[in-house]
Amino acid sequence: MTGTDAALHSDWLRQYAPAAHGAPFLVVFPHAGGSAAFFAPLARALSPAVRVLVVQYPGRLERRGEPAVRDIRQLARHTAEAVAEATRGEAGGPPGGVPTAYFGHSMGSLVAFETALLGERGQGPVPGALFASGGRAPVLTHVDADILRSDDSLIEEVMRLGGTSRAVLSDPDLRELTLPALWADYRALHAYVPDPAARVGCPVHVLIGDRDALVPIADAQRWKDHTSGPFRLTVLPGDHFYLTSRLADVADSVRAVLAELP
Repeated sequence: MTGTDAALHSDWLRQYAPAAHGAPFLVVFPHAGGSAAFFAPLARALSPAVRVLVVQYPGRLERRGEPAVRDIRQLARHTAEAVAEATRGEAGGPPGGVPTAYFGHSMGSLVAFETALLGERGQGPVPGALFASGGRAPVLTHVDADILRSDDSLIEEVMRLGGTSRAVLSDPDLRELTLPALWADYRALHAYVPDPAARVGCPVHVLIGDRDALVPIADAQRWKDHTSGPFRLTVLPGDHFYLTSRLADVADSVRAVLAELP
């Protein structure tokens, strides 16, 4: 399959740009309240050398009619199944025939981590590398209960991080579409209980903005405690959504890591 497939293999994955046959996979996991479409520019920047598959969580955009999932590990289980199917179809054989890396931003870094752990337990593909972007290390994950007091407090948190414009969430119709997914994701984060001993065997590459209001650099560095493989930290100019303005740097980092995979 060399063309663009809007819904690839399952409702859980989206492909926004064509890729060459045999190209390595990059599976991208969006942030809280985010949709797959946010990462279409990254898919285009890496095309056709990398096949970018972006996870579309239930409860948003064309999946807004489905109930959102309020559990990080349940999101990981569904994604592991979808990625196994996608990689199997491309390789023409068992999962692992084509190099695969995971890229998670913010909440997505936790879903990517839990999906990678499932692979190491034989319940999905085993990624050759994990990118943790704009996310605290799993053991440091927490959501302040004050954020969950009301719609307004949740919106203020999203505004603080620069995730969307105030105009979007001031519109009643757009709020109605956006808030259910945001609530589900933040409740999933609030309920997440990390395993301090959990480690992936693949390299972990952390990317973070130097002005991230949510994740101090010290908290990002703690990802090194969650891998038994190599660890690398890259700090780029920008806030929590640094990757919007530093797209070329992110794409370069992905290419460099994928080039090293066997």
